[in-house]
Amino acid sequence: MYKLKYTFKTDTLFKMLFVKYPHLLKGLVATLLGIPDENIEEFVIQNPEMPPETLEEKFCRLDINMKVNGQRVDIEVQVNNEGDYPERVMYYWAREFSSALTVGQRYSSLPRTIIISITNFRLFRECEDFHSHFQLMEATRHTLLSDKMGFHFFELPKLPEQSDADEKDMLHLWLSLFKADTAEEMEKIKGMEVPVMNEAINAYYSVTASAEFREAERLREKAHHDEAQALFHAKQEGIEQGIEQGIEQGIVKGQTQLILNLVKMGLPFEQIVKSSGLSQTEIEELRKMVIPQ
Repeated sequence: MYKLKYTFKTDTLFKMLFVKYPHLLKGLVATLLGIPDENIEEFVIQNPEMPPETLEEKFCRLDINMKVNGQRVDIEVQVNNEGDYPERVMYYWAREFSSALTVGQRYSSLPRTIIISITNFRLFRECEDFHSHFQLMEATRHTLLSDKMGFHFFELPKLPEQSDADEKDMLHLWLSLFKADTAEEMEKIKGMEVPVMNEAINAYYSVTASAEFREAERLREKAHHDEAQALFHAKQEGIEQGIEQGIEQGIVKGQTQLILNLVKMGLPFEQIVKSSGLSQTEIEELRKMVIPQ
């Protein structure tokens, strides 16, 4: 099987493709939120830019932020589990939600804010559902406090096999496209002759062949390499420093034990001071350790 160098999970490809083809993004978001495409009357991408200096940042987040029928919707693909992902997502939500309030506005005017995460790892290991939807509810009665907070998680490893896909199940088809790692898997989806899927795959080949994408990916890879090198260098420095400290501590411990032995033997203070380099006060403190008052 021919493994794809870039997939829909590649963050530069994800953002560039769906910004260039907003009608595909609109269809994807409608499917992930479970609303008919035709019901979306307002659809605006609010962060279409992908400047080179941003791509070179080690921890750059290539999400797509949208305004959908008055709601704020943010979508992101996360390939690796770097820890604390739920907290990270809540932080993004809080930032998006709070920044929507302008001076003089009432709190009730804050828009519904939804974060969509497509993860390439198992986030909720206690269940096998590939889609989890969280809202703010009372713990016992399950009464909704507010519908202005929403989190959707789609875990690709939990998605059923492609062979089980129905050509009418758009959610499964879109997620299968994101999960696809080989040309064969992508061609199998294309072979189902679903127009929007074929259009998305054609867009994939068009974007990955462009010089703009290759340059963006070069900068992105450079940032990843720089980060890996920095972490390796820090680790090596830490190991070397630990070895040096260990040697120093070992020497000090050995010297201390030797002095304690001399004190136990009852050697005169003056002789111990002369041979150790310590003061009479320091020797006295060591003497108290072995000969309590």
